[in-house]
Amino acid sequence: QLVESGGGSVQAGGSLRLSCLDSGYSARSNCMGWFRQSPGKAREGVAVTYTSGTTYYDDSVKGRFTISQDNAKNTVHLQMNMLEPEDTAMYYCGVDCFARALSPANYSGSWSYDFGYWGQGTQVTVS
Repeated sequence: QLVESGGGSVQAGGSLRLSCLDSGYSARSNCMGWFRQSPGKAREGVAVTYTSGTTYYDDSVKGRFTISQDNAKNTVHLQMNMLEPEDTAMYYCGVDCFARALSPANYSGSWSYDFGYWGQGTQVTVS
């Protein structure tokens, strides 16, 4: 089970820190990551970290967001700085990457569909 937390409402330029507790999957997962979705828009990959230590960020968040993983606590965090109204979305945590999520740089946006499991999401609103 994946449980996200840390969402909320913030003004443009502000920061939020999202967290995702993985209570069962990370023991076999090859990755932990985040994607987001707004009403009427396609799912968008945000960031992902792999057990190899490699990380990937979508161009839209590069330099503003940082993904980190606490293996001891089975938790992944997403530090979001310099938030923009365009960042408003439901943010989901995902694990168990396959296919496109293993090479996100080659699949702009669509790699976010290739997580094996994901949580219920946490809402981020930037005004």
